[in-house]
Amino acid sequence: MAEQEAEDRKPQSDEARSAFVQPSGVVAQPSTPEDESQTTSEFALPTGFATPSSTTQETEKSAFTTPHTYNSRNAPQAFTPAQGIPLVKLTKEVPWQDQMRTMLRMPVAERPAPEAAQKDEDESGPAVPRVLDLTLRIGELLLAGGEGAEDVEAAMFAVCRSYGLDRCEPNVTFTLLSISHQPSLVDDPVTASRTVRRRGTDYTRLAAVFHLVDDISDPEVEVSLEEAYRRLAGIRRNRHPYPGWALTAASGLLAGSASVLVGGGALVFLVAAVGAMLGDRLAWLCAGRGLPEFYQFVGAAMPPALMGVALSFVHTEASMASAVITGGLFALIPGRALVAGVQDGLTGYYITAAARLLEVMYLIVGIVCGVLLVLSLGVMLDATNLTPETKFGVTSSRPVIQILASMALSLAFAILLQQERNTVLMVTLNGGIAWVMFGALAQTPLELSPVAATAIAAGLVGLFGQLFSRYRFASSLPYVTAAIGPLLPGSATYFGLLALAQNDLNTGMNSLTKAVATALAIAIGVNLGSEVSRLILKVPGATSAANRRAAKRTRGF
Repeated sequence: MAEQEAEDRKPQSDEARSAFVQPSGVVAQPSTPEDESQTTSEFALPTGFATPSSTTQETEKSAFTTPHTYNSRNAPQAFTPAQGIPLVKLTKEVPWQDQMRTMLRMPVAERPAPEAAQKDEDESGPAVPRVLDLTLRIGELLLAGGEGAEDVEAAMFAVCRSYGLDRCEPNVTFTLLSISHQPSLVDDPVTASRTVRRRGTDYTRLAAVFHLVDDISDPEVEVSLEEAYRRLAGIRRNRHPYPGWALTAASGLLAGSASVLVGGGALVFLVAAVGAMLGDRLAWLCAGRGLPEFYQFVGAAMPPALMGVALSFVHTEASMASAVITGGLFALIPGRALVAGVQDGLTGYYITAAARLLEVMYLIVGIVCGVLLVLSLGVMLDATNLTPETKFGVTSSRPVIQILASMALSLAFAILLQQERNTVLMVTLNGGIAWVMFGALAQTPLELSPVAATAIAAGLVGLFGQLFSRYRFASSLPYVTAAIGPLLPGSATYFGLLALAQNDLNTGMNSLTKAVATALAIAIGVNLGSEVSRLILKVPGATSAANRRAAKRTRGF
């Protein structure tokens, strides 16, 4: 017996003892009925751990629920800017464009919740996919009509917020529109997109879409989702306000007025009008045969140039033929797309701006090809009366005729853009004011350069256009695009093309560079005038206009 006890007191070797054997002196825990082979989570609470006082377990918690460890006395310091977060109250004292533009330029965390939402018979509101589909269809019409990317996003954001979808992010990139809605941080986002495959010029339809968005965003006007769909379908079905023959006649009036604007007479007006109308019909024929827009512009540029070359063989005065070709160029230069492209670039939408400017470049190259082919033919036939002795410009000998010609040019441009008839008079007056400003600056003793005078006149056009649009709660494009017609660089483009046809590369490139500079001055001036109008008017969410937020930025200031 004693030998057995002595044997037990001997220390056992490591080989005889398992590593998982409980050491002597440790009280064994009671066995649990659970199967020991069952796996447990590494985040499970250990046995014997004391739970908090509130032992009620919620099955599901919101991401915004205050944690149980939070103590108001020991709360961390809030991350708030030194100047504080301004309270934004969206009222109807300003157009919805400024309201939504202010919201888009704010960080997501600072955007206020929607004050009112359009509801259907069901109190829960309309279905999210249907709201997103309506939003994309509205954005498609605006983008196809030539509206800027920021205004398209503002309209899409206004529609979503009006129907109660405040956590939405629209995105516009030239031909692609997309929008994403995430109800909360724990729900899956809903994303939809739409592609703009056809673009057309119809400012009457554009104004109708703006009016629809204004009614949807107005809390005092009840527009259900079904009614919005019906009104949108009616806008799509509406016919253009002017028939085809009126557009052709307007094209002739535009070219004839432009030829008078650069020094032509009655005969030049008639020949330029006939050439522009023939070019318009040829472009329609090319479009009906399915040719791309590049070839349509090539075809539209050739008849006015042919009429000018033919006139140079009949009359010895060179200014007559040059004025005819210049008038045809005025009718073809894509000023609308140029202004929209530069505006998108200045507001931070660089992809859309690059695509629009690339489109403008292709169209201008088409015009250049059409005119250059005819001018080369005229030079080969010894048409020496194509170069006038003096450059075109503002003349003090007949200011009244030039002012009337500029107003007629704006009127014809407005008809070509399919504008509403009640806006044509304002646009015509705005175009006359632009030419008066340009003439006054060009004839001053300071001898202001044509590019600088064009920029200032275009800025005045943008300012008045923005004021007109605010008065009508509509888009500013119908009041701006047609009014810049008299300022387009038609004569500089003609002289550049003629020099290239005569193998004078340096002179041709200098004239074309001047034409490009003038076109950019027009676009920047229009945008600057619009920004100046916003600086002096009330902005939602700011105590003064100086505190408004800037557009999208890529740098930190």
